[in-house]
Amino acid sequence: MKRSILVICLMSLIGYSSPAQTVAQWRGPNRDGIYPETGLLKSWPETGPVLLWHYDELGEGHSSAAVTADRIYINGELNGIGYLYSFDLDGKLLWKLPYGEEWTESWPGVRSTPLICDGKIYLMSGFGKVVCRKAENGDLIWTIDLLKEFNAPNIKWGVTENLLADGNKLFCTPGGPDANVIALDRNTGKLLWKCAAKGEASAYCSPAIFTHNNRRILVTQTASSILGIDAESGKFLWSVDQPNTWSVHANTPEYIDGSVYCVSGYGKGGVMLKLSADGNSVTETWRSTSIGNRMGGFVVLNGKIFGSDDSGKAWYCTDWKTGTDMYSGKVTGKGNIISAEGLLYLYGDNGEIVLAQPTPFDFGKISAFKVPFGTAQHWSHLVIKNGRLYVRHGNSLMVYDIRKK
Repeated sequence: MKRSILVICLMSLIGYSSPAQTVAQWRGPNRDGIYPETGLLKSWPETGPVLLWHYDELGEGHSSAAVTADRIYINGELNGIGYLYSFDLDGKLLWKLPYGEEWTESWPGVRSTPLICDGKIYLMSGFGKVVCRKAENGDLIWTIDLLKEFNAPNIKWGVTENLLADGNKLFCTPGGPDANVIALDRNTGKLLWKCAAKGEASAYCSPAIFTHNNRRILVTQTASSILGIDAESGKFLWSVDQPNTWSVHANTPEYIDGSVYCVSGYGKGGVMLKLSADGNSVTETWRSTSIGNRMGGFVVLNGKIFGSDDSGKAWYCTDWKTGTDMYSGKVTGKGNIISAEGLLYLYGDNGEIVLAQPTPFDFGKISAFKVPFGTAQHWSHLVIKNGRLYVRHGNSLMVYDIRKK
């Protein structure tokens, strides 16, 4: 392990789920990859921004880190066991606790990013175990085995879901025949509602929740379908067919102005859905296979969708309303994408991180550097908070200074 003496804060995110909740979670405050940062560098030195510190003993995994006002939380797999780590803001390890068996088969390592909500940590393992712990000291509050409790199968690469809280609810997708999607009381772990939906297996999707004409709607994907569910009651509202080769739908949906965009890999691509006024039904507006990455997500800026394809041939800029491709380019390897201050941050599976300023005509690649530490695949999503860029590569967490001086 190496660390600097500089202080960081990774994620202190306010109000995605509810104005009363303080949440640190997957892909930023709104789970859309947009980070509300200002005062960031507009270009980087040739070797990349300054590396403040790195910690290299996390174990295997593809999850990102989450940080509150005074703690950093991240997980990793060591010898088949999942561990949750808590650091102070200087990178000092405060505690490391096992939470159970973790995935060691094809593509080994932890999958799901911790969710921090009002002093509690929520985490799902690759075997469907959900744990709730105190953020202060890691003490166990409750745990539930989703696969056992709801008669659900595990899936080819281990169940994966970046959990979502809304008020007192914690949403999960066990993929059981009659408890396909569920809401738990996030304080006790007790079942609040269950939705049979279409009874399909879970599909690696991290759900989104939004308010549409005063109605809270949860959208997620299971093996072959996009689902819309009333978030308060668990009522199944609608579904749209979205099958692909391996039933992998790992990208979080996004809602803007009455429409929901969902995208899947293995050649399936994306679909835009227009909700009815009451949210009880949807109609397809357009489909496109250009953006179709497997698990790298996308961002929407100024009415344009930015993301990569699934083959590594190109990144695309696609019009939100029409699905028309505005332009494409081989910016870096296929991968994940986030944004802050109107800039794009692309993390390719070739280990390159790119800073870009999109124009009406191209991605506007500005700077790039190679990730120097870590192991295995470059699949963990980037995080930006308080002028810092957080990069997880397997067993290593790296923290870069990207703030203007």
